[in-house]
Amino acid sequence: MPPLSYSVTETVCIYCGVGCGLNVEVIDGQVARVLPARSHPVSQGKLCIKGWNAAGFVSHADRLRTPLIRRDGALVPASWDVALDLVAEKLSRAVEESGADSLGLLSSAKCSNEENYLLQKLARAVIGTNNVDHCARL
Repeated sequence: MPPLSYSVTETVCIYCGVGCGLNVEVIDGQVARVLPARSHPVSQGKLCIKGWNAAGFVSHADRLRTPLIRRDGALVPASWDVALDLVAEKLSRAVEESGADSLGLLSSAKCSNEENYLLQKLARAVIGTNNVDHCARL
């Protein structure tokens, strides 16, 4: 029996914008568990309950692995190019028909601060609306 391959990669938790450090342990190409990065300046070796369970979704059977678009009332798999083109077309049509302020963009606490920044730049600079909100503002 060949030996197991084992690696540890330090990364940042994906569950919120705080930026806690994780050590992701991978055995034979599968995420086995996560541990707090002890010397990380943000989390200092601690994790919340979400961080401790951050590996659970990676191999989950219900995880979406490809975009889905609606065709004839049903969700069907599509390529990223097809899905993104469809989104761009529908956003452009909404702006043309109802104006940029008819749209609003919602962000997530699971996004990094950089991703949230990019979303508001998309809303303001590309679409032309200031209608941006975030679930963690409460």
